[in-house]
Amino acid sequence: MLLYIGPTLFGFLMGFILGTRIKNNPESKINFPISSYLVVVLVALFMAWQIGPFPYYTDLPLASGFLAAIIGIVAGKIIFGR
Repeated sequence: MLLYIGPTLFGFLMGFILGTRIKNNPESKINFPISSYLVVVLVALFMAWQIGPFPYYTDLPLASGFLAAIIGIVAGKIIFGR
């Protein structure tokens, strides 16, 4: 089993950059607890499985770049969220 790091790394970096740009609006009453992030990751895992791998990639039966981007968005929001 060969793991292709390119799409995964690129997806994570793009997601991390987008995650750092998400801002909280203090006037909004919306609150995102940890459980909402868990739901987003689970739905993203299901979507990545439905999308399937990139062409000619046989490492995982899911879109690893898409899943890494979602994880990057959540990580960027948690680490550097404004």
